[in-house]
Amino acid sequence: MPFVAQEGNCLIYRGSNFLKQRLILSCLSGKPVKINQIRSEDESAPGLREYEISLIRLLDKITNGTKIELNPAGTSVMFSPGLLHGGSITHECCVQRGIGYYLDALIALGPFCKNPLHCNLRGVTNSKDSPSVDHIKGAALSLLKRFLLVDEGLELKVVRRGAAPLGGGEITFRCPVRKSLRAIQFQSQGMVKRIRGTVYACKVSPAMANRTVESAKGCMLKFLPDVYIYSDQNKGKMSGNSPGFGICLVAETTDGVCYAADCCSNTREESDTPSIPEDLGREVAMRLLDEIYRGGCVDSTYQWLAALYIALGQKHVSKFLTGALSTYTVHFLQHLRDFFSITFKLENPEAEDDEEEDVRGAQKVLMACVGIGYTNINKRVI
Repeated sequence: MPFVAQEGNCLIYRGSNFLKQRLILSCLSGKPVKINQIRSEDESAPGLREYEISLIRLLDKITNGTKIELNPAGTSVMFSPGLLHGGSITHECCVQRGIGYYLDALIALGPFCKNPLHCNLRGVTNSKDSPSVDHIKGAALSLLKRFLLVDEGLELKVVRRGAAPLGGGEITFRCPVRKSLRAIQFQSQGMVKRIRGTVYACKVSPAMANRTVESAKGCMLKFLPDVYIYSDQNKGKMSGNSPGFGICLVAETTDGVCYAADCCSNTREESDTPSIPEDLGREVAMRLLDEIYRGGCVDSTYQWLAALYIALGQKHVSKFLTGALSTYTVHFLQHLRDFFSITFKLENPEAEDDEEEDVRGAQKVLMACVGIGYTNINKRVI
């Protein structure tokens, strides 16, 4: 649902879509946000879901002075952000969503906290509706490093795996703080030079992981020889509370761009037919090839994060090449305009240099904007 109105400094929205985007931008801009009519037409379960309330609790933990007001039915929420404090926190994530759902918010807010983030998150490490922790480690952290310059203190570690639906996994995430992010000109994606991957198996036969690896490698070796997939097989307490297996592949280019794709097995609730390892390996290979075809300097899942960082960068022109924009990214650009009054110039770079070189992959989009010069007011002066 679109932006509805503004009362003073407070932005008012309608509907449950893009709740996470609105809360993240509210924390960064300091503007309160009110969201009405959240699933008000859903008679069986109106209002906020448990995983959305869990996200609000997490944002409350990393901020100081946040005020949250919910109506009794949960169909309306008023979120008044406090200062981003950071520090050490532990959070039990709702198992309706993967840990990646919560990590996205921490990666966006981490560099602007007062103290470096040190988070322990527990829940589902690999799920179908959120990026897996391996995907985030491969794609999102490599993007964040470009803007931080020095990646000292940036770490994402999987302590133990937890498959859907019961989870039981745990990760540790550390993020350094910065006074400001640098403006960036990144228009060259390079050629794919190697593919790395991780396959995991929790409470299932190790043969499942090996069969998935064989299938995925069989597809990727047709394109380049440097393919290595690491097996992460867990037993006992280290394997979480549910059986499952899955795989994440990351393609790295000569210019340091990373594209990632992941895939995990069905749970009993999702389907009566069990996942076949060979099909899973083939599917993740096809997803990765699709990401490489889309191209750009970031994979499609984290286009929104690149847009956020260049919008908050120093007051210089930033340019960033992406593949075709996803629907999620388009709405994120609209939300950036609402909260920060910043607009992007989007152009098709290939229209100019079609004659000079052959076009590789899908059509690209060149995002350009002048950063707002966002300064971390929470960071202590040393």
